[in-house]
Amino acid sequence: MSKSEDKQKLFEESPVFSALMRLAVPTVIGQIILVIYNMADTFFISKTDSNVKITAVTVCMPAFMFLTAISNLFGIGGSSVISRALGKMNNDRARHASAFSFWCCLATALLYSLMVFLLADPFVDFLGSSYNPEVHELSKQYIMITIVLGGLFTSMSVLMSHLVRSVGMSVHASAGVILGGVLNIVLDPVFMFVILPRGYEVQGAAIATALSNAISFLYFLILLILQGRKGIPISMRLTRESFRWEIPQKVLNAGLPACVMTFAENLSYAILDNLLSAFGTAIQAGIGVAKKTNMLSHSIVRGITQGALPLLGYNYSAGKRLKTRNIVLTVGFVSTAVAGLLTLLMFIFARPVVGIFLNADDPAMRYGMLFLRILCIGAPFSALAYTFISFFQAVGHGGESFLLALLRKGILDIPLMFILIRFMSFYGPVSATPIADISCSAVSVILFYTFASKHLKKNKSRKIYNSAKGCYEVEATDGIH
Repeated sequence: MSKSEDKQKLFEESPVFSALMRLAVPTVIGQIILVIYNMADTFFISKTDSNVKITAVTVCMPAFMFLTAISNLFGIGGSSVISRALGKMNNDRARHASAFSFWCCLATALLYSLMVFLLADPFVDFLGSSYNPEVHELSKQYIMITIVLGGLFTSMSVLMSHLVRSVGMSVHASAGVILGGVLNIVLDPVFMFVILPRGYEVQGAAIATALSNAISFLYFLILLILQGRKGIPISMRLTRESFRWEIPQKVLNAGLPACVMTFAENLSYAILDNLLSAFGTAIQAGIGVAKKTNMLSHSIVRGITQGALPLLGYNYSAGKRLKTRNIVLTVGFVSTAVAGLLTLLMFIFARPVVGIFLNADDPAMRYGMLFLRILCIGAPFSALAYTFISFFQAVGHGGESFLLALLRKGILDIPLMFILIRFMSFYGPVSATPIADISCSAVSVILFYTFASKHLKKNKSRKIYNSAKGCYEVEATDGIH
């Protein structure tokens, strides 16, 4: 059986739960490794017993994660177009969409890195370093290495994982992410405590991050070169066709909500850091650790929903609307249950979890525990919202996913931060996050069931692309299960 036939069997014939596990489990593992390596910098820097250094790294997280926003714009957008093209057996469209996504992501990541280089000082001040000159300088050094020098590799590595996953190669996609994560964990202590002199731990962590992502990107390049010879519908060759068939419009329509959600999420965290910076480095270090720890449940849920995106796009495009509905409900149940379990564990074991990064006698320890317990309340609700956001992305309905993305981060939580800080001091801005998650999940349920009542009640005839004729032909309805 050829690779294309194997992937078609996975998307069309495998039971929903089985197909979901095959696509989602490798993605979840990759996301867990991604969280661990994001936490590795904080863990190793915490060994210096310096809240200033911990704060310097954690306030840079939104700027670093904006690279992921760029990747999601073209990666999730491209993945949506590719999976729907494969559902109609149009491999040519899939190749052109992947080429468009590849080169646009590369150009955007380069522009972002250049902007950070030119505006480094005001940029790190906005992130929350303006109250402490030492934090400002260390934060600036960190972003100059991770974003200016290594940002392109980070963004492109994440993009490639999305594109590879869109054709059903979830294991290969996750292998590249895991490779980068494991290398970062290994290289962190080497650069921080062996190669560089004492006092340069922040710079060492930054070098380890940039180098590991560069190697991860190289892995994906080699993978595509090798797999391209076997006929997988992913290409880096940009042609005029990459700008036809409404490919740019469809990629941006599906990818913009994912980009906005990641951007708004990190803008929200930057504002949170900025608001809390006035209360001292102990509180900043506490929220920094709480945010990174809380990323675990969110990243696992994202792994499940991102793994399901190609499955949703393929079956919806193939006309299998009843199966598409079953996939959504399965994803929603699994992701919410997992997030609920993780919320319970985080709430119960907040002290030992935060204690991994902070000493028991550190004032930041108490704040980290309290902040983690507040943030984790929203995880099950955000899991439900992620499910429906991914569904709307997969089927190309950017309006609904865009609205939900802004509701989850941006429209609700940022104004709430400024309101609640007046009444609840530094606890107020932190509490805005779960409130926004709960509100967004309620709206997402309403939007999905409104959509499902119109479009997921019965199967439709499938359109298959005939490359010889250059047009679509309708498949008989009884071929749809």
